[in-house]
Amino acid sequence: MKRRIGNSPRSRPNRALGSRSVKWISVQVELIEGHGEHYWPRPGRIFAAADHHSFAQLASAIDDAFARWDRSHLHEFELSDGTRIGMTDPEWDAEESVVDERILKISRLKPGEQFVYVFDFGDDWSHLCTAGKSPINPLETVGIIPDKPLPYFGWGAIPDQYGRTWSADDGEAQLPPDPELADLPPLRSGWGPRRRLGG
Repeated sequence: MKRRIGNSPRSRPNRALGSRSVKWISVQVELIEGHGEHYWPRPGRIFAAADHHSFAQLASAIDDAFARWDRSHLHEFELSDGTRIGMTDPEWDAEESVVDERILKISRLKPGEQFVYVFDFGDDWSHLCTAGKSPINPLETVGIIPDKPLPYFGWGAIPDQYGRTWSADDGEAQLPPDPELADLPPLRSGWGPRRRLGG
């Protein structure tokens, strides 16, 4: 008996894949700059996304994949034609208004279109996004039919959104000395305090 990968045939996502109206594309996202730094080589991730997924879902997937743990910041997409997509606020002026990211769908993208995603307007984490030129089959590409945009390939080290390199890093403290695994519980070989020979 062959093992099936993905959802069961009775699940909603499989029916969605079988529907001719649902198209899946890849979206390549590269981190260009942020927190005052330019990145080269640029870390990146490639996502599978369906045309019915919203830009809000894509933003959440990007933030997950790029290790954004503090989501209390604004974010925004800007398409090649200048359309701005993000979180809406009725108190903003008309000139500052953006298209509601929860409503606008990925189907808005053209094959090969490039656009920008910015997270945290203060630290300005800026990403170049590129829509795939050809449709993809998520079962073949990802191995499952995800219910939201999902990364399936990537490269590069993802920087911490505040530039921290250890838990108590406040930007001024010195890097603590490497305990060389001696501070860990002895749950694996080589972890935990070293035994002294002849002790």
